[in-house]
Amino acid sequence: MRFFATTTTSAVTGLALLTTALGMAHADSHLTAETAQRFAQLALDCVHREYPNKIAHVLQSDADAKPPRELTPAFYGCFDWHSAVHGHWLLARLSRRFPDAAFAGAARAALDRSLTREKIAAEVAYFEGEGRNTFERPYGLAWLLQLAAELGEWEDTQATQWSRNLEPLERAVASRLAEWLPKLSHAIREGEHHQTAFALGLVLDWARSVGDTSMSALVEERVRTLYGPDRDCPLEYEPSGHDFLSPCIAEADLVRRILEPGAFAAWLGAFLPGIPLQADGAWLEPAVVTDVTDGKLVHLDGLNLSRAWMLEGIASGLPGADPRRAALEAAAATHRRSGLASVSGEHYEGGHWLASFAVYLLTRRGLPEAASR
Repeated sequence: MRFFATTTTSAVTGLALLTTALGMAHADSHLTAETAQRFAQLALDCVHREYPNKIAHVLQSDADAKPPRELTPAFYGCFDWHSAVHGHWLLARLSRRFPDAAFAGAARAALDRSLTREKIAAEVAYFEGEGRNTFERPYGLAWLLQLAAELGEWEDTQATQWSRNLEPLERAVASRLAEWLPKLSHAIREGEHHQTAFALGLVLDWARSVGDTSMSALVEERVRTLYGPDRDCPLEYEPSGHDFLSPCIAEADLVRRILEPGAFAAWLGAFLPGIPLQADGAWLEPAVVTDVTDGKLVHLDGLNLSRAWMLEGIASGLPGADPRRAALEAAAATHRRSGLASVSGEHYEGGHWLASFAVYLLTRRGLPEAASR
């Protein structure tokens, strides 16, 4: 709830373009309109592409057997609901940052097509239907709030209208999370959609963006209760074969959001005691995808991207003189290069979602300074 009034390239080509564009520095200042165009096109190619489609849909009767565009008319593309949501977030994020780019007109048209009052009302009706109390919880719900935050921060007349149109679904999602989180007796520590650490980070960022102090307080309490006592996270057991999120690294990136640098430094020392004190990224190697046409195995490309932004986040939460920052940033750089090389769109298994992860990384969305831009 608010508190305010197709161009694709091969992986090799992608690596060459991005290596030239990004170099070794932080990527945000090197996100060119050309690179943004490539990522925006991947989202434009899928946000209104209905098939193939994987739906998590509970049927109560024959009347519920409908195509995706009728079930969720705003977010039916990009293979699944959550990918459609963060595909729209990508278009909003890049249009906001590159308002005069060649893709901006098409991106705005796509957002305007989806984010109508009528379509969002249908999304709310679906969301609140019988048997859907766990729908897209927590990953898709967290991304919906991130989309809401992006639109709410965008000082643009059209974006303001989209934000208002989205608000009923935003409010329904926030209410469902507020009801569920107090009941959560244990953190969900996996590397896919049900993981709570990554989702809680997005939810907390949204709550702070829109000024929802009640949700901020709830999430912070949940983080302290569910994660505060943790020690010796077994990073050597990661990744599992389908991960696109790191349980250990995502947790640390979440906890840094609620602790002051000194307290976070102490907590991190107990939680991940193996982080080296020298600038060597070899302590955490990027994952390797063995078959990019396998929709599950390709998750590891997303893991490299999410690890990169989370490692940067962890480093940002430490005191400036902390010697672990160099190792964290070195590992982030190797994961960034590996992850960005995979965002080619050559295969739909990765093409329908990896660009959103790349944009989240390159625009440093989850870092403290990003919200002020």
